[in-house]
Order: sequence, then structure tokens, then C-alpha cells
Amino acid sequence: MDLVFEKRWRDLTARMAARFQGPVDLNSLIFLVGVQELGQHAREFKKDEKVNLMHIGICVLLTPFGYYKELGRDADGWPHFERVKELPPLDAKGQERLMKEALLDYFGL
Repeated sequence: MDLVFEKRWRDLTARMAARFQGPVDLNSLIFLVGVQELGQHAREFKKDEKVNLMHIGICVLLTPFGYYKELGRDADGWPHFERVKELPPLDAKGQERLMKEALLDYFGL
């Protein structure tokens, strides 16, 4: 186990939990990235929009690793991405680790 990595992850989740006054997990942080990157006013999102926000969050987080690139935004302001290269074959733990690393980079930790 990478103790430095785990501490950075705990620091991020603690910081976000304090900011949002409740517990956060990997999925909630990915969703938050999607909402932030969408850049629209605060509002309730429909179920399909929530799924799209998770997709945006994942694409944004994996763009610096070279897996996606942003193509631009549609008429409603939603960003669209293209996969540039295949993700490596990872098990569930590997996928979780990749996303956590991407979130730590995104939030500058």
C-alpha cells in the first residue's frame, strides 16, 4: 500500500467533505468535476444529465493522461470528448487508483 497516496486521498476527501458538509466518495467527486466543467448555473439535473455529467468528469480527468481530448461544446454548452487511445486493461482496483490519481491531480494535491 502506498501510504503517501492514501494520505493525499484522505486529505482530499476530508477537505471536500468539510466544504460540502457531508461525506464524499470517488463517484461524488467525479460528478463534481463534471458539474464544475459544465459551468452552468446551479440547478437540479435530470437522471440522463447526471449520467452525462459523470461522463464529462471522467473524460476531463483522463484528458491529461492522453486518453481523451475535448472536441468542443454543443449549442447547449455541454462539452464533448473523443477517446484518443484505449484505456489500459485494469481490474476494479486499478481503475479506482487511476481515477483517484486523476482527481488528486485535478484538485492540485
